[in-house]
Amino acid sequence: MVDVPGTLPERLYLLAYDTRRKRVTARSNLGLMMRAGILAELLLRGDLADATGGPVAKRPAVADPLLDGALQQIAASRRRTWQHWVSKGSGAAVRQVRDRLEEGGWIRVEHRRLLGLIPMADVTVRDSRVPRQLAATVSAAVRGARPLSRLEPRDAALAALAATVRLKTVLPRAEWRAGRGRSEELAQVVAPVPWALNKAIQAAAAAAAAA
Repeated sequence: MVDVPGTLPERLYLLAYDTRRKRVTARSNLGLMMRAGILAELLLRGDLADATGGPVAKRPAVADPLLDGALQQIAASRRRTWQHWVSKGSGAAVRQVRDRLEEGGWIRVEHRRLLGLIPMADVTVRDSRVPRQLAATVSAAVRGARPLSRLEPRDAALAALAATVRLKTVLPRAEWRAGRGRSEELAQVVAPVPWALNKAIQAAAAAAAAA
């Protein structure tokens, strides 16, 4: 068994990595995915709870800095929807997760400027077995290899979030559609985060189309 990072946002980032093309995919939704991963991780750990109108913080802070920022935002705010918190800070979330993975030795990041002006970051996964292992885990979960009660909750949550985006690094679109019922079952583990991620993606797409 290949070691994988401990948190959902880190696993989601690596899951979006195409080992054949050696690049991160789903870039238009990557920030929303990272924020959904952070919220789902906090929910799984019991640091957040679902309440009427949105999440509530169960404690004022946690030791993990990747998770603590989002928790403190929620703790300090009036009640807002899950969709709001998925969208909030989604741009910064990509950099935060990427930096964590680089510090942990999971990826290598090379910085450059496109046309000498636009900052770019080329990401390379150091061990391609890691995203392949994650993709195999998610694929098995979506295909229903084991009942939900026998799945590790973090694996079920990862599969539910990947299904929301229909990550092509895991399954082709037709298989995601065929596994829709199972994906909805998996989503119950971290409900309502996958639903909020879907709404945030739709809202971002509508805003882009109207611009």
